[in-house]
Amino acid sequence: MSTKVKNTLRQVMSLAWQLVKRNGYTMSEALRVAWLNIKLKVALYKKICKFYFKKVDGSLREAYGTLKQSLIPAIADADGRHYIDTVQVYYDTEVQGWRCFKKANLISIE
Repeated sequence: MSTKVKNTLRQVMSLAWQLVKRNGYTMSEALRVAWLNIKLKVALYKKICKFYFKKVDGSLREAYGTLKQSLIPAIADADGRHYIDTVQVYYDTEVQGWRCFKKANLISIE
């Protein structure tokens, strides 16, 4: 197996175990959500994606976002920001601002 494939599988399993431990998912649910998150992250770097996630209040949110460098504004520096592994950050193209959601709450990608 190539290194890229091994790293992807490592990310999927790591996220799946995190979902099992922190959110009480079964392993099959966790693997489904973990693969969905990996696919979304790859798609966000390529284009504007439409995806759905459950907000903290329980309502369903339809979002259009991207992480493609040519479509987002320049970021000066990290500004002391910390990386949180339970949250996916994206640039919302409708609101023209940065947004995030819990990876465990991702529902689907279109």
